[in-house]
Amino acid sequence: MDAPLRGTPPRGILPRMTTLLLSHLDVARFLPVPDCIDVMADALRSVAEGKAQLPLRTVLRLEGTPNAFGTMPAIVGEGSQAAIGAKVITVFPGNEATPFDSHIGVVLLFDAAHGTLLAIADASSITAIRTAAVSGLATRLLANDDASELALLGAGVLALPHLQAVCAVRPIRKVRVWSRSGARAEAFAERARRHSSAEIVVSSTAREAVAGADVVCTITGARTPILEGAWLAPGTHVNAVGASLPVARELDASAVARARMFVDRRESTLKESGDFLFARDEGAIDDSHIRGELGDVLLKRVAGRKERGDITLFKSLGLAVEDVAALRHIYTQALAAGAGTAVSLGGLRSE
Repeated sequence: MDAPLRGTPPRGILPRMTTLLLSHLDVARFLPVPDCIDVMADALRSVAEGKAQLPLRTVLRLEGTPNAFGTMPAIVGEGSQAAIGAKVITVFPGNEATPFDSHIGVVLLFDAAHGTLLAIADASSITAIRTAAVSGLATRLLANDDASELALLGAGVLALPHLQAVCAVRPIRKVRVWSRSGARAEAFAERARRHSSAEIVVSSTAREAVAGADVVCTITGARTPILEGAWLAPGTHVNAVGASLPVARELDASAVARARMFVDRRESTLKESGDFLFARDEGAIDDSHIRGELGDVLLKRVAGRKERGDITLFKSLGLAVEDVAALRHIYTQALAAGAGTAVSLGGLRSE
């Protein structure tokens, strides 16, 4: 067993080729949700500036099952400062009824000088934290400043980090949570009360949870709508997160059509977002309904919320640049702290 890596080697000394292994505990330690919001802002700004490369994800289906194997490569930044990486992941929706996460895999980080593999980290924890952090960023950019009531539709692995993310950017005083499993909603509420000073209550229906909410986060595994546009009050901001396939959606066409819509990446939305594609196919919207990417709002190329009464929508699909940027941040912090476990995987030429 290789010993934990402690610091960096002195200048001028060629180290043994090592890769840092980072567990889910390391990810949680070095990527707290509030910090990750700023990391995600930098990553999405790079996308908007054309300083990132990210092809559409590749997904292989396991025949006869709803399960999939996906790869998501990306390069963030330019030249010697670029971060090269990929997420390699399995998606097994049926795992929600088991002890296993529905998304399991690793994120890989390579350096831009020699192509060496710097780090391997748990993908489930990175995905949950960076997904919530991007929703937090969208809330910071698009929600009314005094937003104080949050609705969480879904009580799974994304619920607690979303609570943390939204509370980091808005003065949330009350949270209503709904889940198709009432027991799961109750268990989440009990756990969340230990992490938040906000009042947290369980709603019996999604409509009840949304009533009066300033911010709504849809974080379910639903294939058909669980949020209707008719329920949304003027001024509401929605983070639509759970559906990431063209055949699945959490929002009905009215919810999409009523909102000023922003996305993480336009190309991905036009190819992969069921929330958008179903609404378009039903004639409620066209491609011009997408106002811009979050990076465009960050760079002030487009306005986010124009009026207090606007309904705003952020459609999240998740981008490989987010995973790679997150792991670069974790790796830098872990290296400085002497954390993680170093292993030798080869890569140096034999003389």
